[in-house]
Amino acid sequence: MAFAESQNPLRVHRIPQSRYIDAVRWLSPVSPSDRFAAIAYFDADTNSPSIEIAYVDPNPQSSSPTLTPQSSWTSPSRISSLKTAHSTPQPLLAAATFSGSLHILASDLINGGVMESEATVSELGFHSGPVSAVDLREGGTECVSVGEDGRVNLVSFVGDSSKLSYRRIFDANGLVGYTAVKWASPSEFATGGYGFGIQWWDQRTSGGPVLQFKGNWCQGKTSGIVHSIDIHPSRKHTCLAGGSSGTVFAWDRRAAQQPIVLSGAGTGEAPNSLLSESEVWEVQYDRYTRRSNISNISSTRILPVMICSEDGILAVIEQGEEPLELLAEPCAINSFDIDQQNPSNVICSLEWESLAILTRS
Repeated sequence: MAFAESQNPLRVHRIPQSRYIDAVRWLSPVSPSDRFAAIAYFDADTNSPSIEIAYVDPNPQSSSPTLTPQSSWTSPSRISSLKTAHSTPQPLLAAATFSGSLHILASDLINGGVMESEATVSELGFHSGPVSAVDLREGGTECVSVGEDGRVNLVSFVGDSSKLSYRRIFDANGLVGYTAVKWASPSEFATGGYGFGIQWWDQRTSGGPVLQFKGNWCQGKTSGIVHSIDIHPSRKHTCLAGGSSGTVFAWDRRAAQQPIVLSGAGTGEAPNSLLSESEVWEVQYDRYTRRSNISNISSTRILPVMICSEDGILAVIEQGEEPLELLAEPCAINSFDIDQQNPSNVICSLEWESLAILTRS
C-alpha cells in the first residue's frame, strides 16, 4: 500500500543490546535536558529477566545518542507488562510477570536513577498464570491488572506501600480472557480481549462491565485479539485498540456497536487500508501534532495514532489519510513509547536485540 512521506526530518538511531527487550518506557524527566528510560530485558542464555533504568544522552556532538545504565532490578520471572505513572515526583513503575506476580518499583531520578522495589503481590490466587496487562493510574495510587484467566484485580498502595492490597473486581473463571487494560478516569477503565471485544468498567458499579463492545463486526474474524488499548485524556468516550491481522480501530461509546476502523478488515465487503498484516502489539495516541492542525481536528474525528507491529512497522495513522511510515524493520517491533514531555521523541524495542530512538523535528 502507499505511505505518506514525512514532511519533517526524521532521525533514527539504533542501539544494539545484548539481551532481548520485552518492553520500554520513557520516564518523566527531572529537568528539560535529562531523559531516562525503563527497559525490561530478558537474557535467554542465563534465563534471567530484569528491568534497568538508563540515562539517554542525546549527545548533540555526535550523530547518535548513548544509553548509560543507572540501576537494575532482577525480576523473579519474565516481564509480561510494564507501565509507568508520569505525574509522580519519583516515577513509579508497575511490572507484571509471566508467573502471575505484580511489582511496584520506584525510581529516584534525582539521585542517578536508583530503583527500589516498593511492594509486591505474588500470593496464590492473584492471577492464575501470566498477568496479561497492567496499567497505573496517574498519581500512582492504584493499578489495575488483567489476565487470560478472566480475573480483573484492583491493586491499591495508598499510605504504607510496603504491602499492596488488592480486591477482585471480576472473575470470569476462565470463560473470558482479558489481554489489555487502560485507565480512563479515577473510577473507570477499559479492557480488551478475544474476538476484538472491549469492556468498559466503572468501580462505582459492581457486577461486571457496565458497557461492552462486541467484536463480531470484523467479517467473521471474531478470533482476533485486542493487544493494546489507549484512551486520550480529552476524549474519554473513545477507546483506541490494536490487535490481530493488522487491525486498528476505535470504539466511540456513544455510537453503540459500530467501530471506526483505521486499518485492517472493515465492516463492508472490501477491507480498509491495510497498514500491517500481522499483530499490532501496541497503539498510542500520537500527541506530536503540528500546532496549526490541532484546531482543525473535529471532536468526532479520531486523533492521530501510532502503532507498532509484528512485521516490523512503526507508523502513524490519521483518519482519512495515508499512513505515515516511520520505520520498516526486518524484525518485529515489540514495544514503543512516545515521550509525554517531548512527543517528538520515540523509543522502541526491536526483536533483534536492539533499541531504536527516533527524533522528529
